[in-house]
Amino acid sequence: MTTVDMPIEQMPKVSRAIVPVLKRLGINTVYDLLTYIPSRYEDFSNKKQIVDIVSGDVITLRGVIRAISRFRTKGSGALLIQASVADDTGIMKAIWFNQPYLLRTLVVGNLVNLSGKAELRPGGMTMTNPSYEKISLQALAQASTPIHTGRLVPIYPETRGITSRWLRYLISCSIALREQMEDPLPPDIRKEFNLLELKDAVLSLHVPRSYDDMGRAMARFEFEYLLMIQLYSLRERAVMKQNQAAVIPADVRLMKEFVGSLPFSLTDAQRRSVWEIIKDMEKPIPMNRLLEGDVGSGKTVVAAAALLLTARAGKRACVLAPTEILAKQHAQTFEKILKPFDVRVAIYTASEKRIPSKSSVFVGTHALLQKNIRISNLALVIVDEQHRFGVEQRAALLRHHRIQTEHPHFLSMTATPIPRTLALTIYGDLDVSLLDEMPKNRKPIITRVVNQGGRGEAYEFIRQEITRGRQVFVICPRIEIAEITDTPKTGKKVQASLMAAEVKTVIAEHEKLTHVIFPDFRVGMLHGKMKPKEKSAIMNHFRDCMIDILVATSVIEVGVDVPNATVIMIEGAERFGLAQLHQFRGRVGRADEQSYCFLFPSERGMASDRLNALVQAKSGFELAEIDLRLRGPGEFLGTKQSGISSIGMAALAKPHLVRDVRKAAQDILKKDPDLRTHQLIKEKMSAMARMIHNE
Repeated sequence: MTTVDMPIEQMPKVSRAIVPVLKRLGINTVYDLLTYIPSRYEDFSNKKQIVDIVSGDVITLRGVIRAISRFRTKGSGALLIQASVADDTGIMKAIWFNQPYLLRTLVVGNLVNLSGKAELRPGGMTMTNPSYEKISLQALAQASTPIHTGRLVPIYPETRGITSRWLRYLISCSIALREQMEDPLPPDIRKEFNLLELKDAVLSLHVPRSYDDMGRAMARFEFEYLLMIQLYSLRERAVMKQNQAAVIPADVRLMKEFVGSLPFSLTDAQRRSVWEIIKDMEKPIPMNRLLEGDVGSGKTVVAAAALLLTARAGKRACVLAPTEILAKQHAQTFEKILKPFDVRVAIYTASEKRIPSKSSVFVGTHALLQKNIRISNLALVIVDEQHRFGVEQRAALLRHHRIQTEHPHFLSMTATPIPRTLALTIYGDLDVSLLDEMPKNRKPIITRVVNQGGRGEAYEFIRQEITRGRQVFVICPRIEIAEITDTPKTGKKVQASLMAAEVKTVIAEHEKLTHVIFPDFRVGMLHGKMKPKEKSAIMNHFRDCMIDILVATSVIEVGVDVPNATVIMIEGAERFGLAQLHQFRGRVGRADEQSYCFLFPSERGMASDRLNALVQAKSGFELAEIDLRLRGPGEFLGTKQSGISSIGMAALAKPHLVRDVRKAAQDILKKDPDLRTHQLIKEKMSAMARMIHNE
């Protein structure tokens, strides 16, 4: 017997081959399937007879197939399936491209629904690639709701091997099981905020009778998702306050000496952030703070102040970076800044593994998370680009390095500025320090969208910059999985294919620039398949001005600091998210020279509102606000990077909802701090905590 808790692999009609793909989508049980959120809906509710159809209408037609055949077009040789469909008022054509199986699925005499856009063509009224659905006599007799046509039809997030059509069918086979689903939201919460009961929300989610019906279902799931995040954050904050941490004295004299040793002046935002951090670290409870600042706003110097205080107190600190390149750069920077204070800095990565006993600061990558690594007397953990380290990794770090009764202070850093409404929800368990000023000598980066006709002029400008002694980054376009025609079934092989395709793109661009565009300049290449030593060598050559142009994948996205680079050109710019484009732009403009960012859309791409937003916005905070209006939080934060689902992203764009949910979470925990009487909430919250990157 099928139950709502049944593992998806045991469900009828689910083949063993498709199970890993479903699990990659987060569908592990029938419950997960029934709560799988559509990304959008197609409105096929406008039902018309053929005689009433107007060209351009999106409609649903019910008729009988009178003829169906296949043929190939004269030019491209594309395979077409053509059917003639008739109702009581007339006859029209339906055409499908490259779907030969339809000759077996649809036969003369079938009663079908066709949904899509109708257009008047020379051969008469025609529907191209319509959704189709065979209508049985039993369905007619029972007036059953169609699955794929004739209504608001859900379109789900897909991946190779999984289509929305197949998901709709699978959900329709199990929708009756919603009656078994226990609702984690208490009745009083549902009543206060006018939320649907879970079983009703599931039905309205997948089989909505109207947009209002669908909207109420979405509202219920948005509320539930945010509630779990808020409860998790508030409980984490409460638990953290119960722990003990090493007291790091706020040595004001040392801080003044540190600031005086710097070859530049701190901004007011940097001074404020340093003060907030050192006041946290002198408390006997662990600091849990997010340092949020734009690209180039000086987060590293603020972190160095915290490291110095920790070392002077006789304690140790570690810094985690997302890439080996960035880890090495951080190690060099910290070593230079802290050298006058005799603070020793060690690096630990996949290629450099040493834990010197006399070092106070350890900088590394994920390699520092290994179980066999122990750093005694650890009092401070700093994670750079925190959205790249998940909950499990952070927990592993604290678990491996915990000192019996003392927890390290924790500082997260991000160069993805987030509006306060979002930060309140995503980082509810952290205090936030904002670096909302740039160093006074920094000039705004001039950003331009360059269409195909402007390439020659852009190349000439780059030539002039290099002749002046400057350097250039060239970023190759991101490769989409859908572009890899021979994508294997397993996730690791998909990533391998993706990497291979991106490397191929970088090599081709390197060849073009070396031999065709800039044969008189030194062009280097950097990509993810290179060994760590090769990457380091290339970056050192670029930093030492032995390379004029560096062609790279997004491996250079975060933190790489080459002050002499004044131009970055980004190929296929429309394929990247805004946050990533802003990170790329931050690779230049790191000195007092005027710098430039050229966005090259692909031949099929165009200068979208997104790219124009990057041209207009001079700071990441301004860009975040623009993109929040344009596309909501998902595009800016990056759903994949943040770990937050599409339903969560939609919810984050509604400040009033965030406030309501936070109040509900506070009320629940006030009455039941351990969630003993809210066991379903506790289980769901724990499951979500394993999935999201809630640093």
